[in-house]
Amino acid sequence: MSEQMVTIPTTARVDQPVEGETSRSMPDQLGNVAGANSEELAERLDRTSGRDATEGPVKKAYIFWLSGMSCDGCTISTLGAEEPSLEELLNGALPGIPTVVLHHYALAMESGDHFTHAMEKAERGELDGPYIIVYEGSITDENLTLEGEPWAAEGSLPTWAPADQRRRISTPEWVRRLASGAAVSVAIGTCATWGGIPASDGNPTGAMSLMDFLGKDYRSACGLPVVNVPGCAPVGDNFTETVALLLLFLNGQVPLPDFDELGRPAWLFSETVHTRCPRGAWYEEGTFAHEYGEKECLAEIGCWGPVVNCNITERGAVGHMGGCMVAGGVCIGCTMPGFPDKFTPFYKRPPVTTPATLLSRLHGMFVRAPRRTSQLERNREPRWRRETPSGWAIGFDTTTVSHNVYEYFYHKLEYLRSEMPGRRKAVEKYRSGYLTPAEAAYGEDYFKMLPNERATEARRRGVPQRRGLSPQADGFDTPLEEEE
Repeated sequence: MSEQMVTIPTTARVDQPVEGETSRSMPDQLGNVAGANSEELAERLDRTSGRDATEGPVKKAYIFWLSGMSCDGCTISTLGAEEPSLEELLNGALPGIPTVVLHHYALAMESGDHFTHAMEKAERGELDGPYIIVYEGSITDENLTLEGEPWAAEGSLPTWAPADQRRRISTPEWVRRLASGAAVSVAIGTCATWGGIPASDGNPTGAMSLMDFLGKDYRSACGLPVVNVPGCAPVGDNFTETVALLLLFLNGQVPLPDFDELGRPAWLFSETVHTRCPRGAWYEEGTFAHEYGEKECLAEIGCWGPVVNCNITERGAVGHMGGCMVAGGVCIGCTMPGFPDKFTPFYKRPPVTTPATLLSRLHGMFVRAPRRTSQLERNREPRWRRETPSGWAIGFDTTTVSHNVYEYFYHKLEYLRSEMPGRRKAVEKYRSGYLTPAEAAYGEDYFKMLPNERATEARRRGVPQRRGLSPQADGFDTPLEEEE
């Protein structure tokens, strides 16, 4: 679907001589009050950044951010990214990454035809660097629109033509115009990666993902299929990190990152939510929450975490903070291709959860009690045999007969074929028969006694109580290990 491009009129306003095409060498237009376009802004940032020339052959790269059926949540997530931040991508703070010129409908310096003109230049191959397409939102079937009016549009063509000669250009059409020449095409968010909520069953727009729209055989100018960064909304750091690595790849600084069979960054989406969930240990012990606000595993109140590929429990939502399960909400599978249809009804226990949690409960019956016993025992010093010198919780160290029996056999197994701590009395001794001051005063088990018990034992052994005991110095104080 080609359009005849309109030549820039010779009556364009030029305030000062400039080299090449700038915002001042093009026709004036109401609303373009910035006095510079996005490319000029990027060049100014690059000149004033103080960094040396970018390593690699690519000095400048363009990003065209297109929006379909979107709530703009992906844009908000990207603005909140920190590692790396959007500002670091744009101001040249990252070594090896070329100057980035971002054309985003909400962040652009220019407006109207000045904004659209940059995409015209990309289509004609007139840019001085490679460009990347970033698509947010699902792609609609423009054949279903009323009287040809697009569901989602960006600009109109021909530029600078009278209104009656112009036609609004849908973002799917921009994809068709730009995808073949793009270095990489990136889908951000679940709507763009899989179709998401706008593509759910019964939708009137015929919505689909960027990957569905371009097809299985699509390859970018660099030979890459569509790169997918899912999430509703995605973790902003996941997107900016992926774009940064792609820019480094285009600039010859790093090899191509690993992507899985669905085009997701493999290092970000290879594990499930459940793997790094802070509530996962409760699942293993068979302990589950019955209502929201409880601290245990949320599997029985509708959480899909064990089968959903997402790293939000590890990375957090913004600044390594928050995230669905961390904040007390269940996982509803928003990063998955089957979302939302295959994960509804939300907040209802999935059918497969019942047998899984039943087995977990059975397993937990044999795990919880021994663990609590071991935890209680290892939460006590060896000298706290009869009491704990803490006034915070009277009876804190109360143990039962079964606890002591279990711990006795556990202790034997723990040091089976292993050396117990301390000096081995049967094979280690001083040549002279020397005893340490503590042993002389309190016996071999002095380390298991509290002060009052040591005083009692010292009196029983007839040892005078004074500050410090003089060792029996005989010149042979070095312990010697003897053969049994």
